Amino acid sequence: MIAKLSMQQPRGASRRRFIKEVAATGVSALIGSGMLGCNRTRTANRAIKIGLVSPRTGILSAFAEGTDFVLSKVRARIAGGIAVNGQNHTVQIIERDSQSDPNRAAEATASLIKSDGVDLMLAASTADTVNPVSDQCEINGVPCITTDCPWQAYYFGRGGKADGGFDWTYHFFWGLEDLIAVYRNMWNSIPTNKIVGALWPNDAEGNAFSDPHFGFPSALQEKGFKIVDTGRFQPATNDFSAQISAFKNAGAEIVTGVLPPPAFATFWSQAAQQNFRPKAVTVAKSLLFPAAVEALGERAQGLTTEVWWSPRHPFTSALTGETAAQFCAAYEAATGKQWTQPMGFRHALLETALDVLGRTTEINSPRAIRDAIRTTNYNSIVGHIAWQLNPVKNVTRTPLVGGQWDKGNKFKYDLLIVNNDTDRTIPADRKMVSL
Repeated sequence: MIAKLSMQQPRGASRRRFIKEVAATGVSALIGSGMLGCNRTRTANRAIKIGLVSPRTGILSAFAEGTDFVLSKVRARIAGGIAVNGQNHTVQIIERDSQSDPNRAAEATASLIKSDGVDLMLAASTADTVNPVSDQCEINGVPCITTDCPWQAYYFGRGGKADGGFDWTYHFFWGLEDLIAVYRNMWNSIPTNKIVGALWPNDAEGNAFSDPHFGFPSALQEKGFKIVDTGRFQPATNDFSAQISAFKNAGAEIVTGVLPPPAFATFWSQAAQQNFRPKAVTVAKSLLFPAAVEALGERAQGLTTEVWWSPRHPFTSALTGETAAQFCAAYEAATGKQWTQPMGFRHALLETALDVLGRTTEINSPRAIRDAIRTTNYNSIVGHIAWQLNPVKNVTRTPLVGGQWDKGNKFKYDLLIVNNDTDRTIPADRKMVSL
């Protein structure tokens, strides 16, 4: 099972070989003992440094939309510094662009550790970002918190085991068990033949989604769904004719998958050309973003996806006191753009990091910062975060519901919550309808 979920680094390198190759360039394996912070001169009231790696550019850049707004809000909140053991410290948040590339994410992380001497590392936006960042932190003994990646792709994709785990790296997000439950609930709410066409690429998420043990196949089949799976394909493919033909021949009335926005746009355009008209299309990653959905034109209406976070989520940031609704409204007023799901988790990542640092018993000790992560009990803008409640070591889950894109008022489309069977505290807007 673990072998099937290996990290999917470029050119097929294994996780261990990948780390060795990066180490050979002099940007990795700086210190494995976790004592990096003790090797530098640290004054009593020195600045605390937080590293942040995310895909500002490249195929995953939509995940980073809203980051400037989030950073401006957080930086304004901590402009006077934070108190750690009665001592005030300024906080520097040093951001690096992964360029949507795992190699670049690893290199950026190593630079933040070696050149900038960060005290705490953060990363977000799919396994292509969080896994290489976490691996670098694990081998160098640097505390790390990540988000925006299904926990199985993060944990098992890095070689984590059910009875083991990692020492330095921690993650909060929902899991495949949550996603599968949400998708099934939505599909069961409309009449279909339960034949599902699967679009699972050859990457960390695609391999996790298609895993026969904890992925979609067994969980769907045991509930009476039939899966049409033509196998893994490259995420950057521009020809889905084989998949569409197989789905049509099998009579698939449901399509699911996990694709970046450009890949799904190609699939959906080719589906129209080949007159393939399923009753439900529920896809992770690509249908999260308003801009990507608008680019699909009129055929975007009725597409469905998971909802990690929205203005309707009943959560308040312990850092700012803002509700999810207030935060989204402030973003739209300041930027003229529609809120996006990842911006809530980016905010939660930063506020959780500040909570950890404020509870650290010795700011010059990486181990003390790591221990503060382990004892987190925090109410963020995306919900409660506490690693004591994890499904496995290093992971804690956040809630998930189902959404459908519909014609909007202020913006072209709105993402409405259409199924909340998995969490009734998050209100639904209406029921799901067929395409």
